[in-house]
Amino acid sequence: MMVSSWDGSGSQSDDLFDRLHIEPMYDAFVCPLTKQVMCDPVTLENGQTFEREAIEKWFKECRESGRKLVCPLTLQELKSTELNPSMALRNTIEEWTARNEAAQLDMARRSLNMGIPENETLQALKYVQNICKRNRSSKHTVRQAGLIPMIVDMLKSSSRKIRCTALETLRVVVEEDDENKEMLAKGDIVRTVVKFLNHELSKEREEAVSLLYELSKSEALCEKIGSINGAILILVGMTSSNSEDLSTVEKADKTLENLEKCENNVRQMAENGKLQPLLTQLLEGPPETKLAMAGYLGELVLDNDVKVLVARTVGSSLINIMKSSNMQSREAALKALNQISCEPSAKILIEAGILSPLVNDLFAVGPNQLPARLKEVSAAILASVVNSGEDFDSIPFGPDHQTLVSEVVVHNLLYLISNTGPAIECKLLQVLVGLTNSQTTVVSVVAAIKSSGATISLVQFIEAPQRDLRIASIKLLQNLSPHMSQELADALRGSVGQLGSLIRVISENTGITEEQAAAVGLLADLPERDLGLTRQLLDDGAFQMAISRVIAIRKGEIRGSRFMTPFLEGLLKILARVTYVLGDEPDALALCRDHNLAALFIELLQANGLDNVQMVSATALENLSLQSQNLTKLPELPSPGVCASIFTCFGKQQVITGTCRIHRGMCSLKETFCLLEGQAVLKLIAVLDHTNVKVVEAALAALSTLIEDGVVIEQGVLVLCEAEGVQPILDVLIEKRTENLRRRAVWAVERLLRTDDIAYVVSGAQNVSTALVDAFQHADYRTRQIAERALKHVDKIPSFSGLFPNVMTS
Repeated sequence: MMVSSWDGSGSQSDDLFDRLHIEPMYDAFVCPLTKQVMCDPVTLENGQTFEREAIEKWFKECRESGRKLVCPLTLQELKSTELNPSMALRNTIEEWTARNEAAQLDMARRSLNMGIPENETLQALKYVQNICKRNRSSKHTVRQAGLIPMIVDMLKSSSRKIRCTALETLRVVVEEDDENKEMLAKGDIVRTVVKFLNHELSKEREEAVSLLYELSKSEALCEKIGSINGAILILVGMTSSNSEDLSTVEKADKTLENLEKCENNVRQMAENGKLQPLLTQLLEGPPETKLAMAGYLGELVLDNDVKVLVARTVGSSLINIMKSSNMQSREAALKALNQISCEPSAKILIEAGILSPLVNDLFAVGPNQLPARLKEVSAAILASVVNSGEDFDSIPFGPDHQTLVSEVVVHNLLYLISNTGPAIECKLLQVLVGLTNSQTTVVSVVAAIKSSGATISLVQFIEAPQRDLRIASIKLLQNLSPHMSQELADALRGSVGQLGSLIRVISENTGITEEQAAAVGLLADLPERDLGLTRQLLDDGAFQMAISRVIAIRKGEIRGSRFMTPFLEGLLKILARVTYVLGDEPDALALCRDHNLAALFIELLQANGLDNVQMVSATALENLSLQSQNLTKLPELPSPGVCASIFTCFGKQQVITGTCRIHRGMCSLKETFCLLEGQAVLKLIAVLDHTNVKVVEAALAALSTLIEDGVVIEQGVLVLCEAEGVQPILDVLIEKRTENLRRRAVWAVERLLRTDDIAYVVSGAQNVSTALVDAFQHADYRTRQIAERALKHVDKIPSFSGLFPNVMTS
């Protein structure tokens, strides 16, 4: 009989290899306790031989159970537990084993070929596993026998079972054997194993990652594995997979831990979303490793969530490196901080103390100052941090506890902007853009700009050839314009080319860009009554350009931009400028007539959801309507005949048809901007219930031009009655949403109440009377006067009140 259970499991060996013994197995080779061929035979005092480990275990059990020490085979009581090694038997067994293993290995070699039946190949692979598990020295034998390349060839088999078993066998062969691992490192063997990580069969993936884990225990092989394209990417993906087996995920994770021994692998892990190894080495590694990790971090592209994690983990360390005197370290830290600085991470970096060294790097002069290319990086970091929206007015830094909006800091920024290259200038302008985005800091920046006299130099950047620099400049001026609009208007009007450059930017037919939206916003916020600026805009064709762009947007020829709404709002504000100078500028009047601007504003009055568009349109219609009484053509009455001039009984009153009820002349929307002729009244009344009070105020102001002095007020009131506009105006008064709105509503209601029928109806409306009484008691002086007159119309105050004896009639 032949020996069984090569692997110590008690299972019968494969029949194929059982038949390959070149000589029979003797009973003396087998331990009576284990029934297996002995490795370390020992003899008792009674001459019986056992496997050392087995008989020692027997003696231990006897002692623990309190039994007598007896021979397990004869049950004869023993006087001594002394074990005598049987060296002759051991040598004989080893020689027998070696002869039989040689024969079995030879058979295995013949079975590891593609043309051999699957079952024989699987038996050969299992045999190799068994002998390697039984004796570590067998791994040397397997290598010397040239079996490892043959096992690798089995990875190309069309049989999944063979491929899986071959991967498993290779893992057993290389376990705790560096020489076998080195052998697998040769050629493309590791690359072949990596390919199995993507195989469809989960068992193949599991065996492949288990083999890679064993190989990764060798530092030399770590570099080899990492150099294979996609290896680390796949392993990282496996660690975060929900579909992989838990043991496979754990092995992939442990493999990556081993691969961290190589810096390049750490870099690849970071590039593929596994940042923690890089961060750990940046925190805990030696100085040269920290420098390398900071350098890698500066080259990564991260999303904002990851930037926050990195800032929280290593932000302080990077800031400390940035403060060092070593320029190479400072550069690596700056580039890393530039990559992780963003709106969400800004607060973390600020709390870590980034502002002081950043500002010092920008302003420092002398031998240790940063070169220009690194000052650009510092400026970029500061721009990212500043554009986070934090309240920098309350964040002191440095020994003097300055803030970023302290006058000296802003002056230094302005000096650098005027005396450095375009790249740094752009970033520093972006810093000022961020500081002027906030209402709490913009005032300080404006004051510093005014005190430094930098307005003209800032305006000059509008003509910069670099697009990013131009955008930053325009956005900054747009932020400044509500606070120093006249200064900017003076600078633009007095400069050569800047205004034309803005118009050219807006007129570019490239959709709607951020630059165009900012340029429109800047022009829109300039003083609308600046006649000189309006004339220059007329000369430069700005209004014709704005009209064409608005029409294109309304036709749908320009669409799909996130800047659409501010762009349209800005264009409307630019167009509305011409309505403020109609009485002083004939070209403005001609423009409005030629392009029928009144009709355009009436159309945009219905742009629901665009509050500012509706508000600006209503305001422009107010300005246009105020000119109607000056522009209407009064009809010429034919002179009476001689008889009629002498004898009045012969004369008849002249009846003129086709004239405007309100303006008493020949009106049209296009020529005289008459709201009645343009059928705008109903549209303006519809806007009175808008939720935005500024829109309501603008619409009410436009409607009030129909009952202004200089027109036929009675007819204006009648027009409002016919359009059912009286009640909405009364509702505006009753709601009393803002003081300005109440002031306008009181004025309009007083005009309405001059009509007896309306006064009669309103006299019974207690809520209207209450609103008028409240205005009479609490409003400003002028509104109280008007409210008193309104109350007299409804007999709520006696006409002889005399409270305001010198009330003006209008």
